[in-house]
Amino acid sequence: MTPSELIATASALARRFSPSDDCNAGDVAAALVTAGGHVYTGVSVDTACSLGFCAEHAAVAEMLKGHESEIAMVVAVDRTGAVLSPCGRCRELMLQVAPTNRATHVVLALNQVVALGDLLPHRERSHSGS
Repeated sequence: MTPSELIATASALARRFSPSDDCNAGDVAAALVTAGGHVYTGVSVDTACSLGFCAEHAAVAEMLKGHESEIAMVVAVDRTGAVLSPCGRCRELMLQVAPTNRATHVVLALNQVVALGDLLPHRERSHSGS
């Protein structure tokens, strides 16, 4: 799958839905393709009490439900179609579900793709003891 195809997949889902006065969903949508070639998607959820989550988190949860963890490429877009960089929480989640995701291609623009590891260049493993 190409970056433009993944952007189109996410863009098709990025549309606001307000199920209540206290909740909006879909302002951001994400799509990822796994190392196995499967595509998973998700949308953001924003709530009045700040208990929402990012679209990338929703897509990762769908991927994990499919018993996969290695992400080949990921993108997030807003309702205008603008490509967004994943936040730090999303970057950490992707890395922690599979250390090999350090090599995941993160789409930052139609013609700009970087490795997830380049967005987290100083992450070191913690260890116990001396």
